Amino acid sequence: MKRVGFMGPKGSFSQEAVKLYLRNLIGYKGVSYYNISDMIKLVENGNLDEAILPVENSIEGAVNLTLDLLSKSNNIYIKSELVIDVNVNLLVVPGARMDDIEVIMSHPQPIGQCRNFLNKFLPRVQIKQVYTSAMAAEEVSKLNDKKCAVLGSVTAAEEYSLEILKSNIRDEDNNNTRFVVISKDKVGNTGRDKTSIIFSTEDRPGSLYRILDIFNLWDINMTKIVSRPKRNELGKYIFFVDILGHIDDSDVNDAITMIKRKTSYFKFLGSYPIYINDKI
Repeated sequence: MKRVGFMGPKGSFSQEAVKLYLRNLIGYKGVSYYNISDMIKLVENGNLDEAILPVENSIEGAVNLTLDLLSKSNNIYIKSELVIDVNVNLLVVPGARMDDIEVIMSHPQPIGQCRNFLNKFLPRVQIKQVYTSAMAAEEVSKLNDKKCAVLGSVTAAEEYSLEILKSNIRDEDNNNTRFVVISKDKVGNTGRDKTSIIFSTEDRPGSLYRILDIFNLWDINMTKIVSRPKRNELGKYIFFVDILGHIDDSDVNDAITMIKRKTSYFKFLGSYPIYINDKI
């Protein structure tokens, strides 16, 4: 039985993502972990077959912790991606009402996705950020306190016997989170693929422009670029880039070969099938 790690505890949005990923796979099971770093290390040393990690949200943007950890990872690759529609709900213990709520607990991402709702309907409540929204649901369930509420998933409500006081309270209709699946194995060319790379430029004027222009020269579509601080030196950045195509495509391979020569740091994160969803 192959194991796929996801951010727990049970009831997290990551659990909803792993359910989607595993629905057509036989011989796989999801295993919850409390730390993204631990999951990546377990995949690196072969003690976990795969792990599913959140990388970006359509409202709040990149999940910086995941990007930073991927930049430091070794011998692992993205083998798949998937996108889930994030339905954030206001969860309470049975019998609680809006007027009872004094504290709301959740991960920073759902909090950011519901700012307008909070400002309009619960402007005076205390916001408490926690590591995952599922952990918040577990804590509120144990406290059994009507003063405490959670911004979380339907799965969390089911797992911890909480009531959904308000459903689908996200500020934007298009609230999606993208996840990637990592493993030690690369995947082959499907003809409809995406490639993810990380690089750092030389400290010279126009360095980033010259690298990005390589994609233009080979007529390659760049679908995302995110910058993150290099952390070991002020003012230096690494760039996460997604492009269309597979590393085995001649134009993609030639472009990446040239980019390697013009960067001070380069990492190939993987080529993998583009996720197809009716809403995306």
